[in-house]
Amino acid sequence: MLDSSTARLRSRHVVVAPGMCSGGSLLFGRIGDWTWDTVADACRMKVHSARTPDGDPAYLSFYYFRVRGGRTIHPHGLTFGDELRVSSRAFQLGSRSVMTLHRLAPADLELDDVPLDPVEVYERRHPDCLYAENFNRWIARTSASSNKSLAQVCPADFAYADLPRLPNKYSPRALVGRARTADSFHPAGPPGFVEADPPFTVEYTLDVVRDLNGAGLMYFASYFSIFDTALLRLWRSLGRTDEQFLRRKVTDQEIGYFGNADPGAVFTIAVRRWRSTKRPGTEIADMAMHEADTGRLIAVTGVEIETGP
Repeated sequence: MLDSSTARLRSRHVVVAPGMCSGGSLLFGRIGDWTWDTVADACRMKVHSARTPDGDPAYLSFYYFRVRGGRTIHPHGLTFGDELRVSSRAFQLGSRSVMTLHRLAPADLELDDVPLDPVEVYERRHPDCLYAENFNRWIARTSASSNKSLAQVCPADFAYADLPRLPNKYSPRALVGRARTADSFHPAGPPGFVEADPPFTVEYTLDVVRDLNGAGLMYFASYFSIFDTALLRLWRSLGRTDEQFLRRKVTDQEIGYFGNADPGAVFTIAVRRWRSTKRPGTEIADMAMHEADTGRLIAVTGVEIETGP
């Protein structure tokens, strides 16, 4: 059942500002903010100051983030002053997690003003719109001095029972679980693609200026930036220019978040790249990020890109 608080957030007019558009992760950060706002309103709670039953801080962490760009709206195709109509809706996905769906549409696109339907997001996407899926789980630190041991929790005021249920066929649980086991969204290679290069490995040191949020945890949007840094290094090794990288069009990207890290952490990122056999200029990069000294899996991503001329 759609309650009145969810209905209030089903649509908003957004003017693209400098803080939400770039060749990097700014848009993903803004979508994440909309997720927290949507959950706060739909569940009638203060998400930003949530607490465990013991009174410790609880965080609505990102476990899976997928964004699919459209013909008109895609992650790195926005600029100052673009006007959007953003529709958001939260769904029940267990007692300690929640699924939030978003549609970013051109403001002048004729669309019905009704709550966002999962059928549209998963089966009938409008070709001009960008769609995002955010699967979030409540977590808390088990040690005040470390980000490595995070436990699932449920804030006492997380009122999820009235949220509409996401149909099981759309749940990403199994998909993310397989990616976690295989260290990859494409362990056997994506259908219709051929491997373009030998595996490429990048080392990255966690940047305490850019990669941590105000709670001292790795910021969910920084995972996009870290993976983009690895991909850019691969592109440069291929003789591609930074300008080509900035012109890339991301048509589909998904990230599974499997770990956090402390300041000083060093990561190794393994990158594999495939080329489409039927769509010239279309590539998929699959990347896995591990903590260098322990081998602990931090995250995996799969990203489909149209490279352009």
